[in-house]
Amino acid sequence: MTRLSRRHFQQSLLATAAATILPSATKGQSAPVLHARQGAARLAPSDYPETQIWGYDGSVPGPVLRARQGERFTRLFRNDLPQASSVHWHGIRIENAMDGVVGMTQPAVEPGAEFLYDFALPDAGTYWYHPHNRTYEQMARGLYGALIVEEADGAPVVDLDEVLLIDDWRLTDDAQIAEGFGNMHDWAHGGRIGNWITVNGAGNWARSVPRHARMRLRLVNTANARIFQLEARGLEGWVVALDGMPLDEPQPLRELTLAPAQRADVFVDVTGETGMEALLVSIERDGGYAIAAFSIGEARRPTRLGVPDALPPNPVPALGPLDTAHRAELLMEGGAMGGMRSAMMGGEMKSIRDMAAEGKVWAFNGMADMSDAPLVDAALGETVRIAMTNDTAWPHGMHLHGHHFRQIGSDGTLGPLRDTVLMNRGETVEIAFVADNPGDWLLHCHMLEHAAGGMMTWVRVS
Repeated sequence: MTRLSRRHFQQSLLATAAATILPSATKGQSAPVLHARQGAARLAPSDYPETQIWGYDGSVPGPVLRARQGERFTRLFRNDLPQASSVHWHGIRIENAMDGVVGMTQPAVEPGAEFLYDFALPDAGTYWYHPHNRTYEQMARGLYGALIVEEADGAPVVDLDEVLLIDDWRLTDDAQIAEGFGNMHDWAHGGRIGNWITVNGAGNWARSVPRHARMRLRLVNTANARIFQLEARGLEGWVVALDGMPLDEPQPLRELTLAPAQRADVFVDVTGETGMEALLVSIERDGGYAIAAFSIGEARRPTRLGVPDALPPNPVPALGPLDTAHRAELLMEGGAMGGMRSAMMGGEMKSIRDMAAEGKVWAFNGMADMSDAPLVDAALGETVRIAMTNDTAWPHGMHLHGHHFRQIGSDGTLGPLRDTVLMNRGETVEIAFVADNPGDWLLHCHMLEHAAGGMMTWVRVS
């Protein structure tokens, strides 16, 4: 692809001014279609009207797409929205040209146009897909879905394998999606936080399950900015994978934190009594609220199954020596109640007031828009360390495209593989990954208003 300047890249994200590449006739004709269009969904209770949404295949969430590890995955994306769009396949260690980032890996797919996505699936796990153009608006209108990659040797045996996409919506009094997507208060504070929570597009999601059943729950936080604190009641469980990547050993399920874009696979046994309900609960400031309910029926087996085996690991390369790794630092500044007074923007230093007038309120390393030079320029196969410092008053969920990383603890221990890490205010987090996937890759905050407001940079793997 012809290289776009970083400034052009940033403009194309907001203005969606790029052309569209048409797929080859042969593959395009044979590929299943993923159709982005307007639709209606029953988000609120039945005494409210249906909500007008944007959805893949016109629904919220979009269809659960399933494939097997090692297969090639193909979808012809057709855009019938009133805006240009794309599809980012979140968490998949994908070929760069298929990553779906408008202005960096592909042109925008204009209204009425199509784009063929065709890529390999190296890893099993829970992944998802969403637009990467005006993401803060298109996702808030309902444009997302799950991509499940089954283990190559067969999925673990469970009684129920359920995908739960957890979202919050900002709805008006008549249950319609509130406008104001460029609200600078949202951009400079915690992002667009909604007033209505759904699971799989339902405000009262429920299932019936037998007592002692074992379930695999695939939890995905699809919200623009809300951090979910989750608890399970009437269920005993273990976390077996995070962001699609299996843990070395299952960990007991207690309170589970999911930042925007993070996922968790949990195995749970239904331990509540027959006739009761087991609940997945969101912990809010004023208490806990059930967001998913399981009505418990008669047991099909005499006792629960106990601690599960670990899932088979994915073929992610091991880190090289950390003391000789390629190092970089990232300072996160800006936002409301922050200390940043100015930053580089458009090649000149601008005050925070002038930045805000142009829609920018955050900066990475003193720069409020995409730099022409990458934060990291790594050789293929090189181990990279990035130390990120959150010098703001707000949490941020930092997402790296095309790779998974491990967090380096203060004592040198390595955390589990992730593609998104939650950073609290004042916190410094260091991550390490093997740059094994060639191309230019985004590193950005997945609080979507923060990304649009300046929290984006990129790394190059040569």
